[in-house]
This record gives sequence, C-alpha cells and structure tokens, in this order.
Amino acid sequence: MKKTLLILGVTATLMLNGCARGANVEGMQAMDHQAHALSTATFEGLKKASAPAFPVGSKVTIHSDHMEGMNGAEGTVSGAFDTTLYAVTYKPATGGKTVHDHKWVIQEELKDAGEARYAPGDSVTLNADHMEGMMGAAATIDLVVKGTVYSVDYDPTTGGDTVKNHRWVSEDELSAR
Repeated sequence: MKKTLLILGVTATLMLNGCARGANVEGMQAMDHQAHALSTATFEGLKKASAPAFPVGSKVTIHSDHMEGMNGAEGTVSGAFDTTLYAVTYKPATGGKTVHDHKWVIQEELKDAGEARYAPGDSVTLNADHMEGMMGAAATIDLVVKGTVYSVDYDPTTGGDTVKNHRWVSEDELSAR
C-alpha cells in the first residue's frame, strides 16, 4: 500500500510539474518564461539601435501573447537593436509538433544569413536557442519586419518571478507607461 501511494505521489507531482510548465497545444511548444532570456552569447553584426522609440531603461507595457502572462505585463527595456525580425514556422530539431508563427527570430539568429534578407516562404536554418529544439531546426519564414527589436524585463501578469531579458519584442508590441 505504501509503495502504491508513493508511486501515485510521484506521478501526481510529475503531472503537476508538466501542467505548470505548459502543454503542447495546436503546435505551440511548452516553454518556460526564462526560455527567451538572453544568453551570454553575442550576435555578430547585431547593432544597438541608433534611435529606438523605447531606449534602454524605458518603462513599457507589453502587448504580445508570445508567452502566458506577457500580454499587458509591465516591464523595462533591457536592449534595443536595429535588425530584421522574422516570424517562423519550424519543426523542433529534438522532435515534437511543428511550431507555427513563432515570433521572433532575428537576422543574426539565422544560420549563415550574413547580409541576405529573406522573404516569406524562404527556407532557413535556425541558430537560436529561445526554445528547446530551436537550434539547428529547419524553418520557413512567415513574416518579415525590418526595424528595432527589443529585449525586456517584465513581471508576468500571471504572477511569479520577473522575467529578465525576454527576447524578442517588436516595436509595435510595446507602449510607453
């Protein structure tokens, strides 16, 4: 009886942990709030924005549902860069369901991109680690936006710890507070 209760307890804990981290729904991969945090990696050619609408330190409200608890969250801009942003559809290199319309990957996160700009429908290889399975995944460009991209620190509307350096948010997904 004790063994059965122990097994049930461990199973329940694992199930609850899985629910807390999210679930694969309609091609969206489960992700942790910190999954989009900037790593210590630097991106060759990534330039700080020359005249961002929201300079580093700006207090902003986020208007994006990239992640649970993000839409309506208040935050602070932690980085602003001039580049090209891409929404992509990709099949995780580690397996799992196809992720549709993932926002955002930047020019500097596309393998061997150099100065080439891509168009919707183009095939690329991701050199990004925002989510598990993204690094090395084959992807198709869905949308292209040229301009300023931001990393932000924010407090999720769902509670929990402050998310540091979430990457990436487009200019039209932010408003001043």
